[in-house]
Amino acid sequence: MPALPLPFVFPSAARTPRTPGVRGRAGISPPGPGPDRAAPSRCRPGRGAPPRAGAGAGPGEGPGGAAGGASPAAALGAPRPRPCGSWRRSRAMGAKSLCLGVLTVAVLLLAAASQGAEPPPSCEAVRKVFQLRRLGPLGGVPEFPRAGVDLQVCTSKNSTCCTKKMEERYQIAAKQDIQQVLQTSSATLKFLISHNAAAFQETFEMLIRLAENYTSTLFCNAYRNMAAEAAVHVQEFFTDVGLFLFGTDASTEEFVNRFFDTLFPVVYNHVINPGPTDISLEYAECLRAARRDIRPFGSIPRKAIGQMGRSLLPSRTLLQALNLGVEVINTTDHLPFSRECSRALLRMQYCPQCQGLTLSKPCLGYCLNILRGCLAHLAEVDLHWQGYIQALEELSGALSGAHSIEHVLLNFHSLVHNALVQAGINGPEVSEQVNKICGPPVRKPKQSPGCSFDQNKDNQVLKMFSRDSEQTLTNRRKEFIRHLRPYRAFYGGLADQLCANELAAADGLPCWNGEDLVGSYTRRVVGSGIKAQSANPEVKVKGTDPVIRQIIDKLKHVVQLLQGKSFPKYDKWDLQQTGSGGGVDEQISGDCDDEDGCGGSGSGEFKRVLKITDPYFHFTHKTFLRE
Repeated sequence: MPALPLPFVFPSAARTPRTPGVRGRAGISPPGPGPDRAAPSRCRPGRGAPPRAGAGAGPGEGPGGAAGGASPAAALGAPRPRPCGSWRRSRAMGAKSLCLGVLTVAVLLLAAASQGAEPPPSCEAVRKVFQLRRLGPLGGVPEFPRAGVDLQVCTSKNSTCCTKKMEERYQIAAKQDIQQVLQTSSATLKFLISHNAAAFQETFEMLIRLAENYTSTLFCNAYRNMAAEAAVHVQEFFTDVGLFLFGTDASTEEFVNRFFDTLFPVVYNHVINPGPTDISLEYAECLRAARRDIRPFGSIPRKAIGQMGRSLLPSRTLLQALNLGVEVINTTDHLPFSRECSRALLRMQYCPQCQGLTLSKPCLGYCLNILRGCLAHLAEVDLHWQGYIQALEELSGALSGAHSIEHVLLNFHSLVHNALVQAGINGPEVSEQVNKICGPPVRKPKQSPGCSFDQNKDNQVLKMFSRDSEQTLTNRRKEFIRHLRPYRAFYGGLADQLCANELAAADGLPCWNGEDLVGSYTRRVVGSGIKAQSANPEVKVKGTDPVIRQIIDKLKHVVQLLQGKSFPKYDKWDLQQTGSGGGVDEQISGDCDDEDGCGGSGSGEFKRVLKITDPYFHFTHKTFLRE
């Protein structure tokens, strides 16, 4: 029978070197030619074996031969002939040994075939991935599979390449991986909101500078003799505009009234009752305090309050809403995971590594159950996030036209000009009222007038606010909303997006189901949201996270602000009766007229002035309600 070479050598079989004429004892030696495998060439006459033809003593053989009784072949070290009966027994034993060898080969082949479901004979692939991911010291990764009796999550009936320390590091990595995926998925949305928030703020700042420029130019061109004094009050006014717009605790009514209060002494000194000398500081203070009673500027301050309130407050709310959007994304990007969720993420992402399945991915259904469970709290944000984007869209549409911030600010100098003209027309009447309240003017040495304002400043910047320019605020808001609209359902479909695009195996490929590689996931796949997780076979989810509840409350509140339906926390109600004169009406409602929604004067109505302190954004404004 011809020799059968083995396909491979069993790795645990020990080998012992053989020397000619000595049979190896350890391991399985492959059959083949060799000194100990040569077929017998002749046999000595004995039992059961006929003498060979031509057998006899040759020259030098037999007793008393030349070799001293030994044949030449024996002298050369040739093996001694065996009895023919012994040869037959040896042949039978050789056939039996060959059968045993073939049986051993079959057993080994069967074992090799069954290793497809077993861990690899080496943990080298696991070690490489562990090292590439920098999950910890390589010395803690075993070189060969071991019994994983100390594992808590990645348990298996098979041997494993993981240790308890590796499992702990894998769990940290699993949470970090998901947070990284969350941050990547929201990066475009976060940049869209934060970039536009910065762009709107920068544009508002530029509008304020231009409006201040225009107003100062008005004094330099038409009222040069008081331009230097007025410039201080103009600068203070637009500083207040910026502080209000960017969130400081203030009210449009207060700083508009303050501007016209401080402007009145300057106008009285240079327009209404000019003299060779200036009025004293004490007399100027009296004029400032009496301005609301005297009303030298007519209804212009009331119109300014109405216009500023309708334009600045929505723009301020827009900035606050955009900043809140960034806060929501930052919070959800770094949301801590529960212990149950952390273990589920570990089982989904890294437990396959312990079995040597370093390239496997989770089944889609399995991934959806895990992430819909871990992100169930974020799914609760979805409804309020949709309302937030819709409210931004509605507000953006309302921030245009005559009440837009760019129109109101860039035309404020026209209101001031009308106020100065009105003061000149009402000069005699105003002087008479001033003499009754403050007495005759008390004067001091006159200071030399001047105008140091650069009228050409920022003139080039004005081009970007032309009505047909792509850089106008209206176009910028429209473009922003257009890009924001596709993110309405961002939080509702987040788990599905991550599994389909990032984490799960492609259709038709073997995938990890939490225990082994399978063709498909067979367990029930639950929906999104907290309520749906009661039937989740992979993750147990409890009530809504407190941080998420706080985010939802803020979204509800900012939506109310965007829609003008806030339910504020107020400091106090001021109840006063409206008299029959316009002056009394101003004292009660703060220069509020029909245009501001406050009702007419002289009707005997009661008006309540509500001071609003916003509990989330810490600013105060006033709302006027008719009884």
